[in-house]
Amino acid sequence: MVSSALPYANGYMHMGHLVEYIQTDIWARFQKQRGHLCTFVCAADAHGTPIMIKARQENISPEELVTRVAAEQHEDLKAFGVAFDNFHTTHSEENRQLTCRMFEALRDAGHIYTKTIEQAFDEQEKMFLPDRFVKGTCPRCRTEDQYGDACENCGATYTPNDLIDPVSVLSETKPVWKESEHYFFRLGAFEQRLRDWMKSAELHQNITSKLEEWFEAGLQDWDISRDAPYFGFKIPGTEDKYFYVWLDAPVGYLASFLHYCNQHEELDFDEYWMPGHDTEAYHFIGKDIVYFHTLFWPAVLEGSGFRTPTSVFAHGFLTVNGKKMSKSRGTFIKARTFANNLDPSCLRYYYAAKLGPGMDDIDLNFDDFVARVNSDLVGKLVNIASRCAGFISKGFAGELAVELDDPDLFAEFAAASDEIAAHFERREFSKAIRTVMSLADKANRYIDDKKPWVMVKNADQAADVQAVCTQGLNMFRALMVYLMPVIPALAEKSRELFGEQAWTWSSASTPLLGQKISRFKPLLSRVESEQVEKMIEQSRAPETAPVTVPDSGEITIDDFTKVDLRVARIEKAEPVEGADKLLQLTLDLGGESRIVFAGIKAAYSTEELEGRLVVAVANLKPRKMRFGTSQGMVLAAGPGGEDIFLLSADSGAKPGMRIK
Repeated sequence: MVSSALPYANGYMHMGHLVEYIQTDIWARFQKQRGHLCTFVCAADAHGTPIMIKARQENISPEELVTRVAAEQHEDLKAFGVAFDNFHTTHSEENRQLTCRMFEALRDAGHIYTKTIEQAFDEQEKMFLPDRFVKGTCPRCRTEDQYGDACENCGATYTPNDLIDPVSVLSETKPVWKESEHYFFRLGAFEQRLRDWMKSAELHQNITSKLEEWFEAGLQDWDISRDAPYFGFKIPGTEDKYFYVWLDAPVGYLASFLHYCNQHEELDFDEYWMPGHDTEAYHFIGKDIVYFHTLFWPAVLEGSGFRTPTSVFAHGFLTVNGKKMSKSRGTFIKARTFANNLDPSCLRYYYAAKLGPGMDDIDLNFDDFVARVNSDLVGKLVNIASRCAGFISKGFAGELAVELDDPDLFAEFAAASDEIAAHFERREFSKAIRTVMSLADKANRYIDDKKPWVMVKNADQAADVQAVCTQGLNMFRALMVYLMPVIPALAEKSRELFGEQAWTWSSASTPLLGQKISRFKPLLSRVESEQVEKMIEQSRAPETAPVTVPDSGEITIDDFTKVDLRVARIEKAEPVEGADKLLQLTLDLGGESRIVFAGIKAAYSTEELEGRLVVAVANLKPRKMRFGTSQGMVLAAGPGGEDIFLLSADSGAKPGMRIK
């Protein structure tokens, strides 16, 4: 059984999502082509507060939202050749039953306990807030507008209560802290069993390195419950407690498989998910959810009496043209937008040419994309068939020769089968592509050397054209068999050219001789830069174009010189009511007075600040805060807390003086 991570059913599929689904689909198709019984499952991740809130915004039920979005996501994935055997939903009876069964088994075994915790509560919305529904300033690096679970700037993890100036993203009011009883899973009790599983799963070095870091830091018990209102499954025996989405979401793999098993008698659910069987179960995920899938998930399975995954494979993120995907640059591209402009086979091929078994990020560079697709797929691969098929159709009534012109050369193509299969098996897709394209180069050199277009004009060589073109077409056929997991739509068209019903992996090793083929039809068109530019333009957010500052954060010296640094005297320093770390500073910038809020209360008293000369950013856009409007910024350095050091101006400087 093979699974991809479940797409969250509150938005569209984009280019970043497609990396995982294409990677998993290639591997599952390869297993099937090798003759293995391989079941590829997935499901819509349907629960949680974000689903509930979005449904409320659209004035529909969460069930309606999930049904619509999941159908759209599934259609987008099918457009890119992602062929699930079953695509289900976590909001299903199978999932509810399995989740409750696991919970009760964990509880009865002593792996679940309850304790009272404090959590953020939005008094205006009358609901407890998930971590990511609280925003504020990071307590470590002081970056503003960060979620309540982790800082995107420095990577620190924390709770919403640790944030500076926390605010509810629903009402933009300050949350209060209320007590509530929650259910916890004893993750820390599973360390040795997880270490044993880690070895048997033969995880990639990238993952084992992260696991060692987490073991070293100590495994924390996991809060698996949420308070009403919440869209999800109610915990048995409670009235207002629900399973946290991260508990029932991975159960969706099993639930989707169970749903499929119930429709296919040849599959036995217990044979795959109860201990003691030799079946295999693999999860493909992104590196951002490795913690859940290599610690929490196998521990839950182990503790509730299920088998653990055979292994977990993680991939990196996608960048576009070397940068983070951006709506302003038009590189945050929906899957549907790509499919409407370009052949999805091209993207499948390009991703495969970049993908390896580790968690390295991959880059979709559009100049490279156009060049590689046109060179490899059109110029090398399809070109073999287009150069040979016409001669067979016109001169030999579409019939292949009964013998190859160069059996030894074809034997090289057949002999590559094991090497290419080993690359696919180990998810070394880029190596498989390089091997296939090296063979394509040999095929094209052979045709260039033989020159059938010249041979056909010579009466003495005309009869040999059939054997030469049969050789070329059989080399093309072998390459398409090898690439069938990667570009299945293109491979299907090629198979139809040869009039065959099906291809297995071994089809590449036996030439097709003395058979009639169909008339050749163009298999793939060149990608034009104009098509890519049109797609980017369609994806560009109109309100943010044109782009002035790159999202990477890099600036030029011209940008830096725009910062107006001035000497300022702190005329007055006052504590801010309701804020633990802020001081309100009244600055004199040479006849101009400014109010600035600074998070330096832990480092400086109001008395030692008043009269001090500091460096201030005078042209910073005013920022409206809950306590008032901050009209600038004073510069400081240090790790935070008591270790904050204001940048002071020379005592001989005057307020308002510019600093170069």
